[in-house]
Amino acid sequence: MNARVDHILDEALALPADERSAVAVALLDSLENADTASVSEAWRAEIKRRRDELRAGNVRAVPWAEVKQRFRSL
Repeated sequence: MNARVDHILDEALALPADERSAVAVALLDSLENADTASVSEAWRAEIKRRRDELRAGNVRAVPWAEVKQRFRSL
């Protein structure tokens, strides 16, 4: 990724979980409407399932900084 994408990603990941979910769905919608790219319905269903789990409190979101730290320690 480039610096612009990293910045946008950092901004998006700082949003509350429900807003991140809305951004993810909007991005998927934009890909599905493009001629050159499509995202399968399975991915859309997976994202919606995860959003619903977050909203129901069945799982907790992990801050991006923590995720990056975990990956760096691998």
